[in-house]
Amino acid sequence: MKAAILFVIVLTVIAVVSTIIVISKGDPNYRKSSKRNTRNLTVIYSFTILISFFALALYIWIF
Repeated sequence: MKAAILFVIVLTVIAVVSTIIVISKGDPNYRKSSKRNTRNLTVIYSFTILISFFALALYIWIF
């Protein structure tokens, strides 16, 4: 049990440090690409929600 807790703590520290390293670099073209990124994310989320509702309906219908 102690090994699992230690593993989670180490993994969390690695994730935090990695996130800080990535954030510090930044993107100089962020303003130009934000509209395209927002549109792409909207399409991805819409598709995912649609598929999730379909999967839920199929699950309810079968079981």
